[in-house]
Amino acid sequence: MWMSLRYIKECLEGYQLLNDDVVRTAITPNQKSFIEDDNGSCCSKLITRNQLGMLGEEHPLYLLLCRSDFWLYYVAYFCGGTIGLVYSNNLGQIAQSLGQSSETTTLVTLYSSFSFFGRLLSATPDYIRAKFYFARTGWLTVALLPTTIALFLLASSGSLSALQAGPALIGLSSGFILAAAVSITSELSGPNSVGVNHNILITNIPIGSLVYGFLAALVYESHSMAGSKTESVICMGRDCYFLTFVWWGCLSVIGLASSVVLFLRTRRAYQRFEQDRITSSMLYS
Repeated sequence: MWMSLRYIKECLEGYQLLNDDVVRTAITPNQKSFIEDDNGSCCSKLITRNQLGMLGEEHPLYLLLCRSDFWLYYVAYFCGGTIGLVYSNNLGQIAQSLGQSSETTTLVTLYSSFSFFGRLLSATPDYIRAKFYFARTGWLTVALLPTTIALFLLASSGSLSALQAGPALIGLSSGFILAAAVSITSELSGPNSVGVNHNILITNIPIGSLVYGFLAALVYESHSMAGSKTESVICMGRDCYFLTFVWWGCLSVIGLASSVVLFLRTRRAYQRFEQDRITSSMLYS
């Protein structure tokens, strides 16, 4: 009876009886990791579960679609760069609704120019790599921020200065994202599969153009009036795009949050890659 009670007590306390001595059962690192992961919060599981082991690891199509990193990247692009493209397609109508049709050429020029500068800035991570290294997914987060700021600025003000700042900020953001996207895809899913994988990624552009364009059209038509001669739909005033900017801004926040989670999930892989690069350069120098 005494031995039975003693055995039950030892089992409950996580001990094993060996040669009449009580020995604590060893927990392997894998078991410890599993226990910590099981007891962790949902946020920590989202960040730590199935992290990318190394940059450039090849991911065939079936594996790519099963990875959280890909879908976080997809959402970040869908709610960031694609919104910028749809916004640029509606610049003329936005200017017209605010009574600034004469500024359309200026707005398009601002967007195109800053989009070009954004593409140039996408090379910054490689240029300053020796002095300051930051994961490319972190730069993606930084690049998404101007779009969010611009959309809420446009929603809060209908002034000419806000109308001009919007294309500049969104163009800068979109240009950076479009230029850096191929490199990020290559690093996250492997260089050999980058052609197929990147084409899968940019399916978000036609989907986003359809969704965001339809959303903008609904808001625009709900505040419009039919033209007397052409029967075309015309909307004048801030209300034409106010809700559109608010919704686009909220969606860009979702994209920004996705990029932050993607950065937290991949930063260790980027750090290991950079450490290996530095070690290799020191060995061969």
